Amino acid sequence: MLALSPPLRQFPSLLVEPGRCSLLGVSEVPHVKKLTAPLTMAETEEEEEDAEAWLRLKPVEPLPSQCCGSGCSPCVFDLYYRDLERWETARARNDRSLLSGKQPPENQSCSAKLSPETFLAFHISTMEKVTKDTYLVRFTLPGNSRLGLRPGQHLILRGVVDGLEIQRAYTPISPVTAEGYFDVLIKCYQTGLMSQYVESWRTGDTAFWRGPFGSFLYEPKKYGELLMLAAGTGLAPMVPILQSITDNEDDETFVTLVGCFKTFEGIYLKTFFQEQARFWNVQTFFVLSQEVSPEQLPWSYRDKTHFGRLGQELVAELVACCRRKPFTLVCGSPAFNEDMARCLLSAGLTEDSYFLF
Repeated sequence: MLALSPPLRQFPSLLVEPGRCSLLGVSEVPHVKKLTAPLTMAETEEEEEDAEAWLRLKPVEPLPSQCCGSGCSPCVFDLYYRDLERWETARARNDRSLLSGKQPPENQSCSAKLSPETFLAFHISTMEKVTKDTYLVRFTLPGNSRLGLRPGQHLILRGVVDGLEIQRAYTPISPVTAEGYFDVLIKCYQTGLMSQYVESWRTGDTAFWRGPFGSFLYEPKKYGELLMLAAGTGLAPMVPILQSITDNEDDETFVTLVGCFKTFEGIYLKTFFQEQARFWNVQTFFVLSQEVSPEQLPWSYRDKTHFGRLGQELVAELVACCRRKPFTLVCGSPAFNEDMARCLLSAGLTEDSYFLF
């Protein structure tokens, strides 16, 4: 018997509806996206102009010379990465109002409040040359206002030389209670870029500062005695700390201040040293590396001056002559700070009993 073929299956008809199709029972598939029309020349130019405008608003990464190397927080690089993140967010959202928090330093004046993030303008009222390479510069503050630093804190100075921006850290030596001004001791070097900038200053000029910075904040009566080891302008942070102690009748902290200089003529702030040494709780010493004879010194300096360099033996002697267990503050060049740390450890002090500025 001849087998019959199965009956022909009835196929569904082709259905075409907007956005879908169904054929042979195949499940629906998404509609192909409609192609957008190419941008007109005017629209292309508008997009390019917008991209250029955003690039002009993009923060510029600081040069290495713009970092003072003092471990400030925020550092110029911290501010750069913060502003870059803000810019990227604003660019992604196409919302320039998110950048409104930024203000160019040049628009700030000394009437504004001191800020670690923004440079403020301060006018130079006097500039005195205290040694052949060091200046004592006084900056004015509006009215009888105070700078707002705590003893030992420092500021960052911004300078521009031959189009290159540079930043350096300096500690004001004026009392923290000074009203209407602050003083800064600045040593200049022959090949220093900031030195070129500072030596170009004249009375009435404007300089830009930001701050305060510094992780050591002096607290009255916290230490039995402070041993201060300072080399050259490393004396700067010691001055306001010492002055805050002697200005406070309730602060009976003992202080042993050791200033290291090359020559007697190169000692900074001699009058300040003499005034502070009159207090019952303060003793001062000097270490002169290029002097050899006490006969060349005034009588008042002979008994408290050592010759040569401050080394392990002398540091141990100074620690021993402290009247109470000392906490030591050290400020000088990186090599000086490293040497003093090693000497202090050899003298029996622990790492938590000294601070390196």
